[in-house]
Amino acid sequence: LMGICIRYSENENEAHQMLQDGFLSIYRNIKKHKENELFDVWLKKTMVDTAITYIRNDKEKRMIVSTVHENKSVPKQQKTKEITDNQIIPKLKKEQILKAVQTLTSGYRIVLNLYLVDGYNYEQIAELLNISTDTCKSNLEKALFAFRKNLIQQINIDGE
Repeated sequence: LMGICIRYSENENEAHQMLQDGFLSIYRNIKKHKENELFDVWLKKTMVDTAITYIRNDKEKRMIVSTVHENKSVPKQQKTKEITDNQIIPKLKKEQILKAVQTLTSGYRIVLNLYLVDGYNYEQIAELLNISTDTCKSNLEKALFAFRKNLIQQINIDGE
């Protein structure tokens, strides 16, 4: 469960607070667990919901949810140095990936985690975050672009 909190947080202290809030939520809502639902799945879902609620309630870090109309699409390719995923992946360490996720804005971090790690689809994410499906798709595209850029920076920083 701590792994979930770390993926959604900006740092370890925030992750610990999310974990504590999550355990309180689990304790308070244990009677809501349905017998036909796997307990570990229910625990993970509760922790993800708690992490999202924590981020929403954090006054200093309001989720930035852009609309498709307000922002232009992320460029498909950068004109700078082209690096393929096959060049990035072998060089990565767990810590670099985590840092690349944690440096994303909270809105991008949530959408990226929900989609890539937790397996939610666009419609489920949109409903959970109370945004349109198009906004969800747009934010995911931007999150993936930013995440890839962060990974490249991590490789360049650590490689020098």
